[in-house]
Amino acid sequence: MSVNVYERVLQLMEAEGINTLFGIPDPSFFRMFVTADKRGWRVIAPHHEEAGGFMAEAYWKMTGKPGVVVGNQGPGVANLAPAAICAAKENSPVIFIAGQRKHIADQRVRRGRISWIRQWQHFEAAMKYVGIIEYPEQTDDIIHEAFRRALSGTPGPVFIEIPMDSMHSSLDLPPPPPPEAYRLVHQDAGARSIAAAVDLIRNARLPILLVGQGVFAARAHDDVGALARALGCPIVQTSGGSSFIDGLEDRSFPYAFSPAANDAVAKCDLVIAIGTEIGEPVHHGTGRHWAAGDAGRKWIYIERDPLAIGVNRRIDVPLVGDLRDVVPQLVDALVGVPCEQPPELDTWTKMHADYRAEVNARTPSGSVPVHTARFVYEATRAIPKDAVFVRDGGAVSIFAWTHSQSTPHDLIWRQNFGHLGTGLPYAIGAQLAVGNDRRVVLLTGDSAFLFHIAELETAVRKNLAVICIVGCDYAWGLEVRGYRGLLGPDSPETEAHWGRQLRLDKTAESFGAYGEYVECEEDIGPAIERALASGKPAVIQVPVDPVAHAADVPGHAEYSTWYTDFF
Repeated sequence: MSVNVYERVLQLMEAEGINTLFGIPDPSFFRMFVTADKRGWRVIAPHHEEAGGFMAEAYWKMTGKPGVVVGNQGPGVANLAPAAICAAKENSPVIFIAGQRKHIADQRVRRGRISWIRQWQHFEAAMKYVGIIEYPEQTDDIIHEAFRRALSGTPGPVFIEIPMDSMHSSLDLPPPPPPEAYRLVHQDAGARSIAAAVDLIRNARLPILLVGQGVFAARAHDDVGALARALGCPIVQTSGGSSFIDGLEDRSFPYAFSPAANDAVAKCDLVIAIGTEIGEPVHHGTGRHWAAGDAGRKWIYIERDPLAIGVNRRIDVPLVGDLRDVVPQLVDALVGVPCEQPPELDTWTKMHADYRAEVNARTPSGSVPVHTARFVYEATRAIPKDAVFVRDGGAVSIFAWTHSQSTPHDLIWRQNFGHLGTGLPYAIGAQLAVGNDRRVVLLTGDSAFLFHIAELETAVRKNLAVICIVGCDYAWGLEVRGYRGLLGPDSPETEAHWGRQLRLDKTAESFGAYGEYVECEEDIGPAIERALASGKPAVIQVPVDPVAHAADVPGHAEYSTWYTDFF
């Protein structure tokens, strides 16, 4: 069949189960966007390409399918760069597609070329693969290689450039092949490794699961839940793994921020690490809370990249493969293997419940502006049980580690990179992924929210009823703490400069969204209920105490130990 390259790209994406495209419809992609719409795709035009990249990343986190975002030649592609770097650090297989002038421009001697740079070289360091469709006949090979690289080993982003002359060329091609025809779709662990893992489990008295956000991006909730139930063991969550598996909320403890987690880590004799790097936020599995018992503790690591094995610590049994395949293998292999629930699990469950009750009891109350801890407490109490929870901001995110009352099935935030401004685009991408049957709720601070506030219009235009709950200290809250701690009380640029006249609720209304301004803690929950009932995208603005926001950030003694080369 005869097909243009821009349509062939869409066909190849459809073979991977993708039917959502993010990007501003600039000239490089006019025909691709129109064709995608005719083929039944959802085409989402953000107001900034960076935001589109974040939307595509959230789409991956909620579906397990790579997100696709495009940028027009020159400035549009440049705007994708921050999202590309974030996707690389977050191990997210986002497909970045760049428009470009005809490639004859690459060899011209004359200077002064409008919107021309050698774009690929600015992305190469962050990408798992860079491909240029310089000749139309390369289209299938380059797109297939991009998916092969993005989804093999540790997932990550790829960059494909399509010059205008290639984009509009036509080819005679057969229908696209299925993914299994050109890349590894399943990756099981070897039988010998599974047997060795079962032996370690059989001889363990106190196993734990160390679970990261990769479990949830892989949509492996049920499989990992089955493994936890088979072992009768607790789940210790990494800082990025604070989503919860249904029915196991009471035995899921955040590492370093729960005494139950830290006691379980210190006493366990076997760790099964799934969907996580064993990096600084878990002290490489050797230091701090792991130090007690480290010499005799055994480790099983389910990991796609063989080069990650043994780097940060010794791994006794590596299960190299895709956790979506390996975890069911392990569950099946454990049938008939006696695994009794240790009596310590009840102790840890009670310890964590007591800790949560104690934290809640001492959460400050009654102040106006609201203390950030109380803001988080009241806001997360009102979040629907089945909501997708998105976090953004510095201080607000850290307060949420301690004071959140939500146990979401899915939580999204930029755990590895710390990039601010991802929250609203993530929420939009997540809402597209889950449809209207589940609500997406964003909890953020004002400085982070202002990065991409224009995307409220995108949410309104696409009828995506995301709920944004914004704690406003009218300053760079976490930076205020750092500045004062290092350099004294005067912090000229981190202090309030945009002023308390900022009304995000009115801005939301100007976009056609629902807006509400709340000053008292007892009004936060009812405001969220009204926002949910409106059926619109919504912004709830809550001023928070700027002094407490900077000075009372919880857990500083823990998270400061991650950056050992700085602190």
